[in-house]
Amino acid sequence: MDSQSQSRGHIVMLPFMAHGHLIPFLALARCICRQTPFVVTLATTPLNLRYLRSTMTPSDADSGIRLYELPFCSSDHGLPPSTENTENLLLNQIVVLCHSSVSLAAPVEHLISDIITEEGRPPLCMISDVVFGWSVDIARRLGTKSIAFTTCGAYGTLAYVSLWLHLPHRSTDAEEFSVPGFPERCRFHRSQLHRFIREADATGEWSKFFQVQLKLSLASDGWLCNSFEEIEPLGLDLLRKYLRRPVWAIGPLVPSHMLRKSSPISADSTLKSLQKRTGKDLGVSLEKCLDFLNSHGPNSVLYISFGSQNTISPCQMMQLAFGLESSGKPFIWVIRPPLGFDIKGEFRPEWLPPGFEDRMTGSKQGLLVRNWAPQLEILSHDSTGAFLSHCGWNSIMESLSQGVPIIGWPMGAEQAYNVKMMVEEMGVCVELTRGYESQIDAERVKQAIELVMEEEAKGGEMKKRASAAMLQMREAVKIGSDDEKGSSVEAMDEFVRTILGVSTKYTSSSS
Repeated sequence: MDSQSQSRGHIVMLPFMAHGHLIPFLALARCICRQTPFVVTLATTPLNLRYLRSTMTPSDADSGIRLYELPFCSSDHGLPPSTENTENLLLNQIVVLCHSSVSLAAPVEHLISDIITEEGRPPLCMISDVVFGWSVDIARRLGTKSIAFTTCGAYGTLAYVSLWLHLPHRSTDAEEFSVPGFPERCRFHRSQLHRFIREADATGEWSKFFQVQLKLSLASDGWLCNSFEEIEPLGLDLLRKYLRRPVWAIGPLVPSHMLRKSSPISADSTLKSLQKRTGKDLGVSLEKCLDFLNSHGPNSVLYISFGSQNTISPCQMMQLAFGLESSGKPFIWVIRPPLGFDIKGEFRPEWLPPGFEDRMTGSKQGLLVRNWAPQLEILSHDSTGAFLSHCGWNSIMESLSQGVPIIGWPMGAEQAYNVKMMVEEMGVCVELTRGYESQIDAERVKQAIELVMEEEAKGGEMKKRASAAMLQMREAVKIGSDDEKGSSVEAMDEFVRTILGVSTKYTSSSS
């Protein structure tokens, strides 16, 4: 702690231990420091702290972002040594990691107590991941406000919370069912549920964690949401009515340069700067990626990535490859070993059709990237016309920030609900299939690609809607005079007024 914190005000942030949560938490910290004089302390475990540090720049520290280490020993919780986030964990180990996160309560309480001792007052608030419901009680006892932060969109967040808390699918044998908090027209399908929630009851380890922690988070003083008013009017309205708490839509939390009028991939985006921003090692040189994109026309290339922790079955991988080749569309595919094999291991040619990669490389139809690609730079290139994605919220925001429509293949978490919202409410997505247990054939792949990438008809309309979302994003984060501020900037102002003790307008219309 330092004298700056005492004079400027202090916010403590507690991200869940997963890269898909750490990244938006750091982005939120940057956003807060950009718009306020506050000091922000990001507190997490040693290895996650190392990852955050690897993505930070000197300007982050100058702006007021601090890092604080929470002691954690994975082997004490039955996890492999040096395991502090969801990367490289099997699904049955992830639930162990979730339960182990409750052990952070004591060191967090120690952190807050130290701040009170050194600064003479509590932090302005604690911003905690929605699955860290245990933090609400700490905030109450130590005299600070408790704010939950959902790194997802409002629609997906409400679906995820309501499904776990109510398990409505367990009360019916029907394939379709209603979900508390949603209007009857927004019925959900059993196939949209991940296997763990589909089979969940109140006694399982997943239920014991999510039902307890999410219920505790409902008592927070307010929620921050990585979304913005214009893109999710229904989702935000429903979430506010369900929570009966303020919900501030302060997104999209994507790098600010991606929301400028022109931010194409360029030789200036060096390998070093990319690795600094992401903490990842590229699976392809930036120059090779750029050469491939430059060799194709506008809106002609399909980008394919299922996120850093997902892959598909061997059969699905084979059919996807057949479908890509028969479509004739150029593509960049971030490819990893299929299910049943080490996702970080070497990729074997036999997992693809014989000669597939050689044919794609020779004809310049496809570029296969091992492990990780510069996603933001690819999406921002004029040649990229569609994104085949697992539809994690970070990827959705990145895609729409560049006006790129989406082919959805949700894998888990709230991803299927994101797809449902984008298909039914936004019209920027077509769903290819669901999960890694589904059947998929090459013809369906080809049809989906052709539908989304056609210049007219449905594909053309999807592109127009995605482009409109891009412009709405840029307006949402616009910083100007009071009458020119974007909705997300206004939401951040309202959030600040709330934690300083001034009333807010971002409440439920029914509360």
